[in-house]
Amino acid sequence: MLTAAPPSSSSSPPTLVPFSYSRAPPSIAFAFSPLLSTTKRTKFSIHRLQASSSSSSPPPMIEKETMEAEKPATFLRETDDSTSDSPNSVRARFEKMIREAQDTVCSAIEAVDGGAQFREDVWSRPGGGGGISRVLQDGAVWEKAGVNVSVVYGVMPPDAYRAAKPTDNGNVKPGPVPFFAAGISSVLHPKNPFAPTLHFNYRYFETDAPKDTPGAPRQWWFGGGTDFTPAYIFEDDVKHFHSVQKAACDKFNTDFYPQFKKWCDDYFYIKHRGERRGLGGIFFDDLNMYDQEMLLSFATECANSVIPAYIPIIERRRDMPFTEKHKAWQQVRRGRYVEFNLVYDRGTTFGLKTGGRIESILVSLPLTARWEYNQQPEEGSEEWKLLDACINPKEWI
Repeated sequence: MLTAAPPSSSSSPPTLVPFSYSRAPPSIAFAFSPLLSTTKRTKFSIHRLQASSSSSSPPPMIEKETMEAEKPATFLRETDDSTSDSPNSVRARFEKMIREAQDTVCSAIEAVDGGAQFREDVWSRPGGGGGISRVLQDGAVWEKAGVNVSVVYGVMPPDAYRAAKPTDNGNVKPGPVPFFAAGISSVLHPKNPFAPTLHFNYRYFETDAPKDTPGAPRQWWFGGGTDFTPAYIFEDDVKHFHSVQKAACDKFNTDFYPQFKKWCDDYFYIKHRGERRGLGGIFFDDLNMYDQEMLLSFATECANSVIPAYIPIIERRRDMPFTEKHKAWQQVRRGRYVEFNLVYDRGTTFGLKTGGRIESILVSLPLTARWEYNQQPEEGSEEWKLLDACINPKEWI
C-alpha cells in the first residue's frame, strides 16, 4: 500500500514572501469564453444567473460580458490615471506579454496537431476589461486545449479577500475591495495516454482600495506556474520538463526553483486522496517581495519557457501505440485532475465567489474522465509507479 505524510501546512516559502500563504489574497480565475462560431458572431450580452451568496457577503460584483467581433488593441480602461493604465505601466506591459504568449502557444499547438484550429471568442465588460478565449477540441493530437487571456476589473466581496497583512485593529474586516487582474491560463489535454497534460498560468493582480481603507491595504503581486501531469512516467520527459523550469528560475534567483518546485508539490495536493495531481513543476503566488520589474521579467521568462518545456515531449509521445488499459488509466488520472480543480483550486473558488462564468471556469476540465470504485494499480506496474510519484514527490534533477 502506498502511503506518505501530507505536505506541510504552509505552502509558501517564508523566505520569498512577507506574509503567510494562509492569509494571502486569492488568485483570480482567468475566464475562458463559451465556444461560439467565429464566422457567425455578433455583438450581444450574456445574461447569467448570479450565484447565491451567504447572508454575510454581498453578491458577486463583476459586470456581465459582451461578446465582440474584433480584438481591441488593449483591454485596459481609458483613464486619466497615467500611473495605472498608461502604455508603459506594468498593467499594460503584462497584458502585451500574455497576448503575445497566447499567440505563440496557440500557433505551436496548431502546428503539432496538423489540422485542427482554435476557435476564438473575444469579450469585454462595459466598465473595462475583457479577454480572448481560444479552445481547440477533438484534434488529431489534442482532445482539448484551451489558452485564454483576461483583463478583469471588479470588486471583491469581503470573503474573497484575505489581506496581505493583518490590520492594526484585528476587529476591522475589509469591505468590498476594487481590484485589477490580468493573466494567461492554459490547460492542454492530449489524446494519447503516453502524452502528458500541461497546465500553466501567469497573472498580475492589484487592489485599487484607497490606502486608508480599513483591512484592505493597496497591494500588487504576481503569481503563476507551469505543471506537468502525465499518466505514465518517462524519466527523460520529466527531467527535461523540470530542467527547463529550473533554467528559467535560475536566470533570476537560484533559490527559486527548489522553493517553487516544493510549493507546486504542496499546492497541487488532493487532500482527500493523499496524493498530488501530477509530477509538479513550479508554482508561486502573492509574490511581491522583489522588485516589480524583476518579477515582470521573471513571469515573462516562465511564459516563454512553456513551448520548449512541453512540445518536444509531445512530439516524442503523440504517436506511441497504446491499449484500452492505458487509455482507462489516463481517464482515471483525469478524474483526479477534475477533483483537484473543483475542490481545491484557488482560482476556481475565487471565480465562483466573484461571479465568473461557469463555462469559463470549467473549460480547463478534460472532455472525458473516469471514476472506478476502489481502483488500485498492481504493485510494481507502470500505473503504480506513477501513483507512487504522486504520493511521494521526487527530485527529478
